[in-house]
Amino acid sequence: MQPISLSAVLLLALSLALSCTMPAASTPVAPAPDRPATLPPSPTPPPAMGQAAAGATYYIRPDGGDADQCTGLVDAPYPGSGSHQPCAWDHPFRALQPSGEAGVPGTVRIAGGDTLMIAAGSYRLGYGAPGAENCHSEYPWDCVMPPVPGGPDAAHPTRIVGRGWDAGCPNPPELWGTERAAHLLNLSGTHYAEIACLELTDHATCAYEHSGGLACLTESYPYGDWAAIGLYAVDAADIVLRDLNIHGLADRGVLAGRLSNWTVERVRIAGNGWAGWDGDVEGDDSNSGTLIFRHWTVEWNGCVETYPGGEPSGCWAQTAGGYGDGVGTGETGGHWIIEDSAFLHNTSDGLDLLYARRPGSLIEIRRTLARDNAGNPIKTNGPTRIENSVIVGNCGYFEGKPFTYHVDNCRAEGNTLALALRPGSTVTVTNNTLTGEGDCLVEVGCEGSCTGADTVRMRNNIFLGQTDFLQPFEQTCFVYWENFPANPVDTDYTIIHNVKETPCPVGDHDICQAPGLVNETLAHFDAHLRSDSPAINSGSAADAPADDFDGRPRDARPDIGAYEFWQPVARVYLPLVVKSENRM
Repeated sequence: MQPISLSAVLLLALSLALSCTMPAASTPVAPAPDRPATLPPSPTPPPAMGQAAAGATYYIRPDGGDADQCTGLVDAPYPGSGSHQPCAWDHPFRALQPSGEAGVPGTVRIAGGDTLMIAAGSYRLGYGAPGAENCHSEYPWDCVMPPVPGGPDAAHPTRIVGRGWDAGCPNPPELWGTERAAHLLNLSGTHYAEIACLELTDHATCAYEHSGGLACLTESYPYGDWAAIGLYAVDAADIVLRDLNIHGLADRGVLAGRLSNWTVERVRIAGNGWAGWDGDVEGDDSNSGTLIFRHWTVEWNGCVETYPGGEPSGCWAQTAGGYGDGVGTGETGGHWIIEDSAFLHNTSDGLDLLYARRPGSLIEIRRTLARDNAGNPIKTNGPTRIENSVIVGNCGYFEGKPFTYHVDNCRAEGNTLALALRPGSTVTVTNNTLTGEGDCLVEVGCEGSCTGADTVRMRNNIFLGQTDFLQPFEQTCFVYWENFPANPVDTDYTIIHNVKETPCPVGDHDICQAPGLVNETLAHFDAHLRSDSPAINSGSAADAPADDFDGRPRDARPDIGAYEFWQPVARVYLPLVVKSENRM
């Protein structure tokens, strides 16, 4: 769902990553005021004579010096005296120094293709931080780093990374925002860059304009230790994000649009007061190229993360003046590939790609878990493939919880899977397990004038109904479709159970009985198959993917649902007896 009101306020200011508890992190976020918060991209020096330069490595560590004291080129502390010493800088602002003025480029001391290596530690970003001498308390939201300079080519990206980024990221540095900083990192206009092994957060328990007593201070300075957005980007291409924890901001974790060819791996976006990843930027929003998201966890957005506890509180959504999507976009194109990811506990939709309606768009979702979201767990538009995923539409999850302020239970009817087709488009839904308490398990609508060539092909899926949360006198329905000349849904090799009006069987090979899951209740849903499940060996081999939700291979007689039944084989190992012989 698109936000109600904040985007207009925030965009005006800016123009001018499976648990049920939140890991400890910094705090909330709040949007920037009525001044421009972003800076134009800094020009990248050209490489020498047709050959990309190797790039220098600069170092940041808490015991370093300022830009006069240290060169930044040696990973060593400042010795205590002297200028231009071979030592590290003490703060990221030494490399990307704020101008403190909207629309005025700051001082960029690294070049495209360089690496900025940040040691473990806690670094305050915003007014009052080291290197923020140009900033002003009258408008501290403009105390932000200039955009990261882009690298010369894909082989020589600019890197902003925590130490250990290439060795599993054991101890990422914390970059935390203060005094209403508009954002922490800026990739606007950046091409060829990698951001890795960082924690982006703030140190406050508030959300921007929260209506339930947790609003950030916005009337006058000092505003407190909160920042609006973790990562801001427009017109950025060939970007890699890895091993990031973006949490507890007052507004959005990520606000990014007009992107091309991004790869996002092992990124967590959690506990941001308005939304997790929002693609609705000022002007055209459309993304292009290939957008890859793997091991992406998006959770608890629309909740205020406590500091320092890192727990959800004051969860709110649109009728309370908030937003709450885990992931949402404006109208967009692009080839979206989402694998091994999770969308959990967001106060509106989990993954909302309803506006991926530009020509040529394509969505692929594999081995993904979506559950405990107050709206639709997953919604898509146009050509889509969804496989090996577990989608749980328990849209009443926030009801009565101690961390809930005001959430719209089962927004947009809470349908478990919402599919929008365009004329001629095809959606395939294969080897998934779906359950939910919304109006229907699957909703299919047409945008435009569909002709009958627009279809949803569903094979090897489990559909388990529950009691309808908003109408507890009935069960959820199986499929609802509208604006098509005839039923666009082709279903077979499917288990359909406990849904309204008992439509099963729909296909010739459907099974109309309980699926035999480890736990079929919404609160403790476990989609693994029991040994007596009718799903075992009942799927279509011609349609089944090669592996299952856990990445285990499927056999020649695949099971129905997201999981292939697997049971450890007991093995008996006999001792080895060696007979010795005496020889003359």
